[in-house]
Amino acid sequence: MDLTSNKVLMLAIVLAVLLFAGTVWLWPRLARQSWRAVSGRVGLLLTTQLALFASVGLAANQAFGFYASWADLFGQENGQGVVVDHIAGGGDSPVQVVSTSHVLGASSTLPQVAGQIQKVDIIGRTTHLATPAFVYLPPEYFKPQNSARRFPVSVVLTGYPGTAQALVDKLHYPSTAQQLAKQGKMQPMILVMLRPTVAPPRDTECVDVPGGPQTETFFAKDLRDAVMAHYRVDKTPASWGIVGDSTGGYCALKVAMHHPGSYAAAAGLSPYYKAPIDPTTGDLFRGNKNLQNRSNLFWTLKHLTAPETSLLVTSSRIGEHNYKDTLSFIKSVQDTNVTRISSIILPSGGHNFNTWRREIPATLQWLSSRLVAH
Repeated sequence: MDLTSNKVLMLAIVLAVLLFAGTVWLWPRLARQSWRAVSGRVGLLLTTQLALFASVGLAANQAFGFYASWADLFGQENGQGVVVDHIAGGGDSPVQVVSTSHVLGASSTLPQVAGQIQKVDIIGRTTHLATPAFVYLPPEYFKPQNSARRFPVSVVLTGYPGTAQALVDKLHYPSTAQQLAKQGKMQPMILVMLRPTVAPPRDTECVDVPGGPQTETFFAKDLRDAVMAHYRVDKTPASWGIVGDSTGGYCALKVAMHHPGSYAAAAGLSPYYKAPIDPTTGDLFRGNKNLQNRSNLFWTLKHLTAPETSLLVTSSRIGEHNYKDTLSFIKSVQDTNVTRISSIILPSGGHNFNTWRREIPATLQWLSSRLVAH
């Protein structure tokens, strides 16, 4: 049974309840001072605690989408193999559509009415990185009168470890974008939703690791090239935005700041502003001080040419640890007089899906207002 299935969660809850009831029932019989009785009490307590811990952990994973599978949980998800179909006359497509589905809550299954979500595999031609993703195509994409129309694109990134599925099911990016477009609050937009972790289980923090995964190049070049080769989108940066939460927010800001020729706008929901070094990242810089400095967005603003791009950052006065850093970042961007900065500051809200769901509608509208399609 899958890690994220309701059956696994219910099984863990039922087991915890039965163990609790069994502990209460058997406790009087184990009240003696013999080693067997003591061992029985210890065993029951430990087993019950483990079952409770498993239930809470499974419920939290379903709510926040930390791990997608058992292999992901135990750090065994490291395969990069992707099946590539060889299309006659068309070469190898960098985007392979695995399956399609309609937007949750839509009144129709027709793509020209409800839009479509495509589960895809994306192959990086220069970096040789491959990753699964979900692509939301708005209803307007399928209407005959728009057959020659090109659409703006927003790349949407999760945090770490995160799952791309959570962007669809938990953060509701497609349904939110569809409703906002229907209400005339944003233009129809293609969303490319994926993890920033394109070399799992390693957290590369969107760095071009010396001798390792070239993650920044994947998002700045390969991902754009793959999407442009498969969908009706424009190559100019004015048509491209990037947004993410937590680690994805840091990645979004960094990629747009380092590559304004790729993205005209970037939004970081609860981002941080400097790549951490910890057991999940490993040695990202291999002694390259310049690369390490570039990973610090404050250093970038102070020492490099200010990028011609628009940035949005979010935080909360109570509940977010990045509040003071976010205010400092806003001030640093303002001092450039070149890069444009906007913000969403909530009175309160933790580092979680509920907070980001409150910020996503305004963020999508902000992105839409800064992107154009030709």
